[in-house]
Amino acid sequence: MDPDPLGSGAAAIGVLADPTRRALYDYVAAHGEAVGRDAAAAALGLAKHTVSFHLDRLADEGLLEVEFRRLSGRSGPGAGRPSKLYRRSSREFAVTLPPRRYDLVGDILAGAVARAGAGEDLDAALADCAHAEGRAVADEAAGVPEAPGLDDLATVLAAQGYEPAVGEAEVVLANCPFDALAQKHTALVCGINRSFVQGVADGLGCAGLTAHLEPHRGRCCVAVREEAAGRGR
Repeated sequence: MDPDPLGSGAAAIGVLADPTRRALYDYVAAHGEAVGRDAAAAALGLAKHTVSFHLDRLADEGLLEVEFRRLSGRSGPGAGRPSKLYRRSSREFAVTLPPRRYDLVGDILAGAVARAGAGEDLDAALADCAHAEGRAVADEAAGVPEAPGLDDLATVLAAQGYEPAVGEAEVVLANCPFDALAQKHTALVCGINRSFVQGVADGLGCAGLTAHLEPHRGRCCVAVREEAAGRGR
């Protein structure tokens, strides 16, 4: 799991502010097959060394993928050296400020609808899918201690865009990653949100931490508090 998806995404997209890199990226993206530096240089009227520099920069940021192949199709002695080719990366980049995770809530909704179509109660399926998604996020977290607490939970939630603030016995979430949907479908999305956050806490093994629905203007509807007793979903 990327510990700083906003930072890495912003760095990648930021390189496209250069007009030459943007033109090269658009050229590569428009082709179904990988393209070489010579073809790109000829198409855009640029020097080969300039094209090489910018294509490699795009590859370094993950926007392009690199492969090596002989364009002649021949092999063996005399076939020449393989050419360095570029194609658009399969990785997706999205940068929003504040951070949003509409893809996450979309996955949860799709999973719940599929289960409801098979006869399961929709509300129960939503809660369970959200909780399971939270546990999956926790499973991917690195460096979690044996007895995780509020700080550890906050670190994982920060990577999901929640902008957590840790207090004496609570984690308050300044940002809702599902904000636009939560404003239109408040009860539905906030319920999913709470179950997801609880799933993260449970998946990390944070004993005694409970996610509560605490709507508050200007911040996420969920807060996590230390509890003496057990935790429900």
